[in-house]
Amino acid sequence: MSRKIVKKILPEYFDLIASGVKKYEFRVADFEVEEGDILVLEEWDNLDRETRKPTGRVMEKKVTYPKKFKLDEFAQLEDMQKHGFYILQLE
Repeated sequence: MSRKIVKKILPEYFDLIASGVKKYEFRVADFEVEEGDILVLEEWDNLDRETRKPTGRVMEKKVTYPKKFKLDEFAQLEDMQKHGFYILQLE
């Protein structure tokens, strides 16, 4: 049985997903998620925990491929800290 998982998202990323340009989501793995779950994305206006508020825009997206990993899973933690990393969308 699928579940709904609610997460906040900033306007620039909300718009990219809503338009179909962005077809992935990068999140801290502080929740459980499985294939078939529904990610409910609630748009919030900014990052400041003191002043941010929801805009009222919400969308639901089905999770088709969840992959959880640890930053040093590939023995490259030092390189990732130095250079950052990419998340690539492929078509």
